[in-house]
Amino acid sequence: MQVEWFDYELPESLIAQTPLQERTSSRLLTLSKTTGAIRHQTFEQLIDYLEAGDVLVLNDTRVLPARLFGIKADTGAKAEVLLLKQLEGDRWEALVKPGKRLKIGSVIEFGEADDDAGGPRTALLTATVEEELEMGGRILSFKYEGIFNELLDRLGQMPLPPYIKEQLPERERYQTVYARHEGSAAAPTAGLHFTRDYLNRLEQKGIQLAYITLHVGLGTFRPVSVEDVEAHSMHEEYYEVSAEAAELINAAKANGRRVVAIGTTSCRTLETAAKVSTEKGRLAACSGWTNIFIYPGYEFQMVDALLTNFHLPKSTLLMLISALAGREHVMAAYREAVEREYRFFSFGDAMFIY
Repeated sequence: MQVEWFDYELPESLIAQTPLQERTSSRLLTLSKTTGAIRHQTFEQLIDYLEAGDVLVLNDTRVLPARLFGIKADTGAKAEVLLLKQLEGDRWEALVKPGKRLKIGSVIEFGEADDDAGGPRTALLTATVEEELEMGGRILSFKYEGIFNELLDRLGQMPLPPYIKEQLPERERYQTVYARHEGSAAAPTAGLHFTRDYLNRLEQKGIQLAYITLHVGLGTFRPVSVEDVEAHSMHEEYYEVSAEAAELINAAKANGRRVVAIGTTSCRTLETAAKVSTEKGRLAACSGWTNIFIYPGYEFQMVDALLTNFHLPKSTLLMLISALAGREHVMAAYREAVEREYRFFSFGDAMFIY
């Protein structure tokens, strides 16, 4: 299966640079996975495609302000760090720039501590490069006084994807309204369309909400660099499915109702949990690391429908939705979305596959 099969032409002008003022005001393209039928709606109309008893599965991860700008301690040269995954203690996997100058033993300083006595400059946070990884990756060991997450809030910026050139004036706009568990290097963007009021409307209709967690990591930033899809390796990401969420999902399946994944991260978490389950067709509370790669030919065990945004050409996420709806249906829908000038990627419009 060739990666080129998942390519499409996208004018740069269709890449959404800023979020809409109202979360629910985006457009919604709906796609039937059985017939390929396409309809053009608004996000507010999603509720019309859902029925009482359906379970929406939402990823409640919270994005860390994980992009740090500092200087090399020895030269004063600028350095940039993007935190991806916490290891043990204060060791993190990260991407760094410039990679060629940040070798093992390099020390990066961030921020400047207050010194009323007028003494020498003291950094609020320092990182030492312990290991070099591929594609600009590093293992960093941090030193600081106080609470690490409070320092991140003070020093860090939201890790917006590289195709977004505009600054985000309000950090919370890159968080879902139900974000709880800190640990992601990127937002689960399908969830950005929901407000509390809209979630309440769904519940009033009898639609159940189940919350799971997957911390989005390096895989989001890693391109598919091979020619054959099957040769691509996904990076591991941490996930959790609670007993409460598993119970809601199992009840829906038992009653013939649909499990609707909100975003590809929820989809991958559900399918991972199904694979580690000891009883086919049922979930149990579980947690761990997943590198699941879903592409055409995959047989879904849990996910019946999916809400997602529009994804990058030749990306693993485009392959995932093609596994659910069929590559020809998906590529036809994308061509129509381009023709009708939908907004693409993280702050863009939504797509519902049912």
